[in-house]
Amino acid sequence: MIKQSVIQNVLFEALSLGGDFAEIFIENRFNNSFQMIGGKIEKGLKGRDFGIGVRIYFGTNSVYTYTNNLEQDNLVKMVRKAVYMKKNNDKVQVMPFIEVFTKDRHHIKNSIQGNDFEKIELMKKISQAAFGYDEVIKQVVANYVDYKQEIIIANSEGMYIEDQRNRTRLMVSASAESKGDIQTGSMNKGAHQGFEFYENVDIDYMGKEASRIAKTALHSKYAPSGKMPVVIDNGFGGVLFHEASGHGLEATSVAKGISVYSGKKGQKIASELVTAIDDGTIANAWGSQNVDDEGIATQKNILIEKGILKSYLIDRLNGRIMGEKSTGSGRRQSYKFAPTSRMTNTYIDNGESTFNEIIEDTEYGLYTKYMGGGSVNPATGEFNFAVMEGYMIRNGKIAEAVRGATLIGTGFEALENIDKVGNNLEHGQGMCGSASGSIPVNVGQPTIRIKSMTVGGRSEER
Repeated sequence: MIKQSVIQNVLFEALSLGGDFAEIFIENRFNNSFQMIGGKIEKGLKGRDFGIGVRIYFGTNSVYTYTNNLEQDNLVKMVRKAVYMKKNNDKVQVMPFIEVFTKDRHHIKNSIQGNDFEKIELMKKISQAAFGYDEVIKQVVANYVDYKQEIIIANSEGMYIEDQRNRTRLMVSASAESKGDIQTGSMNKGAHQGFEFYENVDIDYMGKEASRIAKTALHSKYAPSGKMPVVIDNGFGGVLFHEASGHGLEATSVAKGISVYSGKKGQKIASELVTAIDDGTIANAWGSQNVDDEGIATQKNILIEKGILKSYLIDRLNGRIMGEKSTGSGRRQSYKFAPTSRMTNTYIDNGESTFNEIIEDTEYGLYTKYMGGGSVNPATGEFNFAVMEGYMIRNGKIAEAVRGATLIGTGFEALENIDKVGNNLEHGQGMCGSASGSIPVNVGQPTIRIKSMTVGGRSEER
């Protein structure tokens, strides 16, 4: 994409302007996306993103600039404008590049840049399955996205890495309507893989499950409010840990001392039943990468072990501030963003209880089968999450479906109150937005029970 000699010259220019470290991120990305509404293609976009970002460190401060003009003269001018300092060539040295070859964990069989008609047929199939579930389903929206991202990462310490990422994701949303009341259900699957990923995905199930969720909500009464035990099912239920605690464990906020978890390494922050992990090495997982966006190999990071805070998620710059090494957690949406510490595949690990044991041991409470969206304040850990599909638990059995429930609390409180952890770990896929843009992540957990949590609802009845 660009000659190594040009990269060397730009890095030299960055250091000559007073920087003590400089890094270049080059991206060549091919994007595909389609949207089908009511069984008809409404949008189809194909495009290419191509550009370079340059970051320069001055101790624990940095500047970042980017462009899609890769001419050397333009890159040098861009760096000078970003730094706006007098040039100083004294003792400036850019180390010779040593090409780093990392193990590729992600086996790709069929290019996602292939046959668009196959992708459209996939969307037709999932839409037909959703529409065919029940006559109350009035609208179905299917979205398909994929991309191939080729990157080069080089820095003034001599690192030079080339890597390629291939990701694909299919999403469906179904709306049920009766007497003006509209309820929605959704499902999605994604992977760091080629189009062959869909050979092992039950497309009919995804479409029918989205419609079943919508129909169930349509015929449900409103959830009660108050403090009660909450059982959160496996898979995408892990979004609660991701949002309520995961962001607070990122060095982006920890290094500034504004995270509720700052300075608590080695302390008990959760129930002893909780072991939480961020693992960017899982083969073909949606949030995995061979290397992070600073060229550091991804790794399996034990964040919490039996309730004890063991590690944070650290990028290179915040690692300088904290006096710690990178954990392979520097990520960014594209060359237009400076990287910072982010999650990859984050999950609560398996416990020993079965799903049935957890339900049978709960006399009264809320069973959250599918989580919806939510929000969190990393500084305090306060969160608010919608429940997409929920049921009451009565006398150790799953009872009537309820809708309109929200889960309210803090990450500390939720983690400390986990008193049951299942043995049925699953992962779900999502997009995470933060300081360095929107990135693909897995969230996961087995079934867990939080012995006391505030549930927001519209009814006081039990």
